[in-house]
Amino acid sequence: MATSKVERLMNLVICLLSTRQFLTAEKIRQSVAGYEESASDEAFSRMFERDKNELRDLGVPLETGQASRFGTIEGYRISPEAYALPEIDLTSEESAAVAIAVRLLESPELTAAAQGAVLKLRAAGVVVDQESASALFTALPARIRGSEPVLEQVLAALEAGRAIRFEHRSAANAPFVTRTVEPWGVVTHDGRWYLVGHDRDRQATRTFRLSRIGEPVTAFGPAGAVHKPAGTDLRAVVARTVGTAGVSGTATVWVRDGRAQELRRLGHATSPGDIAGRTGTLLEVPVRSREWLSRLIAGYGEDAVVLAPDGLRDDVIARLTVAAGETR
Repeated sequence: MATSKVERLMNLVICLLSTRQFLTAEKIRQSVAGYEESASDEAFSRMFERDKNELRDLGVPLETGQASRFGTIEGYRISPEAYALPEIDLTSEESAAVAIAVRLLESPELTAAAQGAVLKLRAAGVVVDQESASALFTALPARIRGSEPVLEQVLAALEAGRAIRFEHRSAANAPFVTRTVEPWGVVTHDGRWYLVGHDRDRQATRTFRLSRIGEPVTAFGPAGAVHKPAGTDLRAVVARTVGTAGVSGTATVWVRDGRAQELRRLGHATSPGDIAGRTGTLLEVPVRSREWLSRLIAGYGEDAVVLAPDGLRDDVIARLTVAAGETR
């Protein structure tokens, strides 16, 4: 069975994140499941270049450097210090080791594939950071569940260079509308996945949140017919489109020192503060979705306390009350 693009990207990220050394393209070809299917050196080179660009568009910080002190061949790696997964409140060492691929899919099959990929790396002689590898297999953040099949179908169309047709709704309670799009890429913004491309029906560049795209995503037309325009910055397109749209105010939240990393990323610190003898920081956090924010804050338990607004605080208290009842 051919390796899907999602699985190959997952294997590549695990490979580059799990080693401290720079790996040459040839070493990656030998070690990463999916590249052995390349029919020739040229085919592998094209596939690897596309995958590198895909990861960079997804925000993965690829590093290049000399693979050997005795040679000049370029190698690649992902620095654990430069890449972290803020949706999960782990120690800094664990967070730095979490692979983006584990965010993509939750299925037991791909969890096993990730574990198998690490074993293959070790068998191939790649030095795997033991602490990093132990943190690779973790739960998927709730905010991207449900869009995995859509992501895989979109990535397959991107790799083939084909147009796609799908049902999309502009809001959670809006009706689905058929869209015909020439896909240019998929990027993340504020923890959400977005498809960027040319909307044929509207003859304009459009951005679509993956969680609002219904299955199936149907690819059509000749392969290789769709290309991202040269010089297009997909992340800039999403930032301009999404921006601060939907922000309905701010929340004042106290977070305990060393905890609630995602809240710290979303907001900005205003001043230090203590609650019940615990040291922490006051944050101003933008409210785009009160339901999602209340769920996020409740997940941190006693390490995050809403001071304002009252409605958000009541939502969090209600969630914690229900959770406490379920655990009794």
